Amino acid sequence: MGDRILKKGTGWRLGWNTKSIAYPGLIGGEDWAIELKSAEFADFCRLFEQLATTMKVMAEELMEEERIACEAESELLWLEVEGFPQSYSLRVILNQGRRCEGNWPAEVVSELYEEMQKLNTF
Repeated sequence: MGDRILKKGTGWRLGWNTKSIAYPGLIGGEDWAIELKSAEFADFCRLFEQLATTMKVMAEELMEEERIACEAESELLWLEVEGFPQSYSLRVILNQGRRCEGNWPAEVVSELYEEMQKLNTF
């Protein structure tokens, strides 16, 4: 992998820049972006993975029309998914320092998740 990676699709962006010491990670939506410290980006990926797994498990527990909200948190950030197990939105809030917030609509989260798994930087 090169020094700089930027993946983007309709309504989402993910990036990693190994040369940036302070903020190597990037998450973003259609019209917003947040640069993340290495530990913040690692927590984002870990918590997103945890929530995606929870939603897969919940698909077997819920009736088709039932919506659910789940959240996961570290010292650095908070994530929430909300919707149906197969289609849900994602929201992120930084807990320390910059106090940023962002969200992705349900129609882009599965593609964002797939690309996050491919980055392999955490």
